[in-house]
Amino acid sequence: MPHTPSSLRRSLLAALALAATGAPAWSQSGNPIRILVGFPPGGGTDAIARALADKLKDVLGVPVIVENKAGAGGQIAAQALKAAAPDGSTFFLSHDHSISILPLVTRNASFDPATDFIPVAGFASFANVLAVSGGVPAKTLQEYVAWVQSARGGKDTIGVPAPGSIPEFLVGLVGARYKLDVQAAPYRGSAPLIADMLGNQISAGVASVPDFIEQHKAGKLRIVAVIGDKRQPVVPDAPTFSELGFTNLDDLPYYGLFAPAGTPAPALERFGQALQRVIAMPDVRERLTGMGLTVGYQPQAQFAGVVRKYTQTWDRIIKASGFQPK
Repeated sequence: MPHTPSSLRRSLLAALALAATGAPAWSQSGNPIRILVGFPPGGGTDAIARALADKLKDVLGVPVIVENKAGAGGQIAAQALKAAAPDGSTFFLSHDHSISILPLVTRNASFDPATDFIPVAGFASFANVLAVSGGVPAKTLQEYVAWVQSARGGKDTIGVPAPGSIPEFLVGLVGARYKLDVQAAPYRGSAPLIADMLGNQISAGVASVPDFIEQHKAGKLRIVAVIGDKRQPVVPDAPTFSELGFTNLDDLPYYGLFAPAGTPAPALERFGQALQRVIAMPDVRERLTGMGLTVGYQPQAQFAGVVRKYTQTWDRIIKASGFQPK
């Protein structure tokens, strides 16, 4: 049907109004939003993303799809974000590893978070923890150390979700403090690590509270130590590493969302506001808290500062450890 002058005028006015407000294209078109996750389905990060996506679709009025791009400790998902069009349709839900740590431990990282990404908002912090498998007769870190010394001759392997990660550095710190010959075994995410721990293929692992909490509650794994300056409410009996004499382990890792550089500010703001509404919902907050997260909204500028400070802290720790980027 040919356009009439009046219909063309209305279309032009609508287009001008859209340009003036800077509203993201997806807010008008109904196209889906992708939330990239750098780890396989079944892990803690995937569960968090799906809990948020389920509510974000209602708040934003468009489909919100979780897209798992697992591998390389989140690097594949980060590369996908860098390559995505900056139109407000693609976001990356990530914790500290992919954003703060990977660029510090990778010789030729294929992305630079400072220039390729924009922090959208933070929504939670969490603790990395050491857990022992069900087949290990230890209920505390000290008992695990004694078991390694007596049953394993002072040697053991501890699983971590990714190479060159904070969990891997924690393994090194545990070995150094207790004079154990422990090696980190990197996995492709927490889900396969947990599977091997449940099958007693590996005696211990270091990952996040959200990764381990369900199996801990079920008595299949036991969390024996947590990072941070205070105990985690969801595992109150597990002491902090600081209580056990470790230092420089008080800063908690973060969870947040990132967008490709160049994404329009209105798209970032609208998505951030939707995220703020979602995490304020009692059922969402209860679910995330039950997974071991400390939930709290951080707007863009505040979250960018959190990311910057955390990165600087671990840059010093990693360099002091003598680790050479690979």
